[in-house]
Parts: sequence; C-alpha cells; structure tokens
Amino acid sequence: MSRGRACARPDKRGDVRFKMAPKVSVLIPTYNYARYLPEAIESVLSQSFTDFELIILDDHSTDETAEILARYAAQDGRISFKINPHNLGMVSNWNKCLGEAAGEYVKYLFADDLLCSADALRLMVTALDEEPAASMVASARSIIDSAGRRNTVMAPFGDSALIDGGWVISRCLGWQKNLIGEPTAVMFRKCFSGDGFNPKLRQIVDMEFWFRLLEKGGLAYIGRPLVAFRKHIGQQTVSNSLNPLVMEDTERLLAEYAFNDVKHYIDLSPLRKIYLLYDYNYQIWRLQRQGVLERSLAREKIASGYGWGRFVSGYPLYKLFKPLNKLFFLMRQSTPPGKVRR
Repeated sequence: MSRGRACARPDKRGDVRFKMAPKVSVLIPTYNYARYLPEAIESVLSQSFTDFELIILDDHSTDETAEILARYAAQDGRISFKINPHNLGMVSNWNKCLGEAAGEYVKYLFADDLLCSADALRLMVTALDEEPAASMVASARSIIDSAGRRNTVMAPFGDSALIDGGWVISRCLGWQKNLIGEPTAVMFRKCFSGDGFNPKLRQIVDMEFWFRLLEKGGLAYIGRPLVAFRKHIGQQTVSNSLNPLVMEDTERLLAEYAFNDVKHYIDLSPLRKIYLLYDYNYQIWRLQRQGVLERSLAREKIASGYGWGRFVSGYPLYKLFKPLNKLFFLMRQSTPPGKVRR
C-alpha cells in the first residue's frame, strides 16, 4: 500500500487584505447541544496552537445555541458560525462544515466533546508536519459521561507511532470496531478529504471515511489522550443502534473492504472472512430477538443473502469460535508492521 504523500498548503486568500488561510480548520457541527457547546468552544480557544479558524454550523437547533454562538463570535475573530435554515441531518451538516474549511488540516470537534489538552492542536499539527506519509492523525481519547467525569481511556494502538494504513483498516475490520475513534479524535489533510463523509451511511460514517483516508497514507498515532469523547443518552449513535437499517452500512463496508479482492493490502485470513460473514447475519437475527426487527423479515434477509439452512447449521460452530475470535486475531496481529517510533 502507498505510504502516502504530503499535500501542499493552500494559498486561498481570505479578505481584501489577502490574509493567508489558517493552518487548521476546527469544525464544530452542532444540533441542540447548548448545554455542552460552551465547554467545547472554550477548549478550542484555550489551545497553545493559535493558527486556526473555528467554524460552527448549527443544524437548526431549538435550544439556546444561536445566542451562545453569537456571544462567542463577538469575542473572538477566529470564530464564524452559520445556522441552517432547516435541519439537514447529521452527516450533511458534517459535510457542509467541511465545505467551509479553508485550512490545510481539518479537525472536527463535536459539540458534546472537548479537547482535554491545551496542546491537542499543536501535537496533532506537529505529527502531520513531521510525517508526510500520514494522511491523518488520531490520539488516544478519554471517555467521559454527561457530567464530564472520566470513565476510561481508549488507547488501542499503544505508543505514538506512524502505522501503515492497510494494517489499521484490517485491524478495524477484524475487531469489528472503529479503533481509530470518533471525528473528535482525528485531524486529517484537507486535500485528501474528497467528497467527505458518505451521506448514505448511518452508523459507521466516520470509520468508512477513515478507511478512504488510510488508502492515501498512514495513521500518525499519538498515545496520549488529547480529546474527550462524551457518552450520554442523547447521542445520535444511541438512536442509530436501534435502527435495523444500520446493518446495511455493515454489509456495504464488508463488501467494499473485507471481501474485495482488489484491495490486496487488506490482511484477513479466509477463516476470519467466514466468521465476519456469519456474524453479520447473526447480528440481523439478534435484532429480531431484541424486538427491533420482525422475525419474518430477519429470516427473509438471512435466507436471501446467506441461506437459511447454512445459517442454522453454522450456528454451533459460530458459538464455539466466537469466544476465541479476539484472542486469535490478537495473536496474529499483535504488532503493526513497519511501526515507526517517534
């Protein structure tokens, strides 16, 4: 897989004074998060790295978001905001934010999250500047609750390093998990962003976008938690988890990456591919057991895409293999190939 390349810094001019574009565009898409928004904004304004613009797009909130944005924009010229005349939806608002960005690097920060280190932007910018083969940088992240209390730290790649993009994609597929993190944990090169996030997806929107970025370069990883991701009941991901249509996202991702023979950099054994395919169908069956999907619809989907008899006969082996799944994968891919220590 290609090691990637650096992008030239854009020379986009700002106003009549020909102001150079900022190094970083910090983007905050928000919807009805007035209770968390001030903390997110303050965490950006307190950064030791100052060459940034802060763009906030409100997706037609019904709370006090507009008043908060107007107040902060009046206090700091780096802040600009827009309020959508109607609700665009989560992914469309993310992409609209991206379209507003003028910086060489893009850093999303969700309105209910925060940068928990004053050096977050500086360290991420330095990582991309020093690693021209990296298309993106991600850091470890603190997981906090609705009150801001830290529950745990997620650091799936250990120490700071430059990691091969194909290896990271394979790792995420094998673990069936977005190990890279949410958009709040990532900074990426704007010139590699293409059309942005796929609006046809619902639940794994960010991971699919990370995969496309990692096809253009490696992941510069920082093992220190620089951001805080907030888990609370009002999150979009909570409601998405109850939507049976999210299984279509998984099906699309598996077809594009796990079962695509053209992508030779994906390192998944034949046994693991068999497991992933069965597990996908099992998750459909699990939705009907949870009352989310009608039994007849679940059975029909499994029968048409996998085969009902094949599914039933494979169940004992699946239950036997499932507890060993992560252990086998961990033993096989414990160390990233070509990992470069910084």
